[in-house]
Amino acid sequence: MFQGETAITIDDKGRLAIPTSYRDLVARECGNRLVLTYSPFDAGCLYLYPHAVWERVRDQVNALPRIKSDSRLLQRKLVGAAAFVEPDGSGRISLPASQRSATGIDRKAVLLGVGDKFELWSEQAHHEQVRLTFGDAELGEHLLDLTL
Repeated sequence: MFQGETAITIDDKGRLAIPTSYRDLVARECGNRLVLTYSPFDAGCLYLYPHAVWERVRDQVNALPRIKSDSRLLQRKLVGAAAFVEPDGSGRISLPASQRSATGIDRKAVLLGVGDKFELWSEQAHHEQVRLTFGDAELGEHLLDLTL
């Protein structure tokens, strides 16, 4: 289970260091095997999956009917752009330049632990997300019973 928010610096070679608080968990639970791909829902965001979780997601997405345009879009964004990454001896992973460019992830980013995966946000996109709030009109029925 990943949770928490960490400000991250991307170095000149396009690498980020996995926060030390997650390194043992990533090594133990993921075998240091991670998959980086685009978020299909949010601009400025990449998903970072443990390999085992990724395989389930990939198989579900690939099982969608290719004749449907939304299925193809999801397959391209998630599966077609997926990159396998493994932390080096210093706990750093390399982010593909194409993914950094497309999401606006530059020197400063934010890594969020969100349950079974991480989300890596450009600093600007993350700030925009944090500023969003729910009004009564945006609350769906499935949220009404939450006691936050």
